[in-house]
Amino acid sequence: MQRERLGEFEELSLLAICALADAAYGVAVQQHLEKLTSRPVSMGAVYASLERLERKGFVRSALTASTGVRGGKRKRIFRATAVGRDVLRDVRRLREAMWRSIEQPKRGSA
Repeated sequence: MQRERLGEFEELSLLAICALADAAYGVAVQQHLEKLTSRPVSMGAVYASLERLERKGFVRSALTASTGVRGGKRKRIFRATAVGRDVLRDVRRLREAMWRSIEQPKRGSA
């Protein structure tokens, strides 16, 4: 069975979710991505990515309990699934292999 592909922004979003752990909700993911990429990230792009990741089974989400903070509005917290963590490891292995192929001297080269 072939696994769903992971787009570049989805990969970054999934990495942010893993880094943020129990604090991974839309705004926190957006802020984390902006900080680490040093470029603006729209909330629309973040939410679209989070929806795709959930549809692909790479993350699961749940609403927090209502609190007095944020006017009682609940947060949707995202967590990586085992499949999501596996796909990240696969992507990392592929990227590392590609970098090794670039960095290793070619046989027969001067």
